[in-house]
Amino acid sequence: MAPSTVGEVDPVEAWEILKNSPDAILVDVRSMAEWSFVGIPNLDPIGKQVILEEWRRFPGMELNEGFVDRLLAQFDSPPSTMLFLCRSGVRSMEAAQAVAERLRDVDGMVHCLNVAEGFEGKLDEESHRGRVNGWKVRGLSWKQS
Repeated sequence: MAPSTVGEVDPVEAWEILKNSPDAILVDVRSMAEWSFVGIPNLDPIGKQVILEEWRRFPGMELNEGFVDRLLAQFDSPPSTMLFLCRSGVRSMEAAQAVAERLRDVDGMVHCLNVAEGFEGKLDEESHRGRVNGWKVRGLSWKQS
């Protein structure tokens, strides 16, 4: 039995994995406020739905203690590839690591992949997001919720 792993991919690689791997899923771990005001990935073009589950709760950004249980309860068995997305790649890495840790003793390997640039990407020289990198800047499908 191989342990679950955590890796990183950029948004375009994430899209390709989601498109080409039937059981791959995308978990958006941002807050409800971010989903509402910034938008969410739109996986309709590839026949999938993004899973929205907060890793940290707005406004205090406290850890959502039930995150892993709530996420894994959605599956009879975990998918082979789980991609995690946040604003810039920090919270999603934390979430990916927590899920991989929980799944380390599960039969079969689960790949937990952080979408390194996140949905909005890193800050530019004017301290604005959404201009340098990230899901939206790379032209991937998204929508306002």
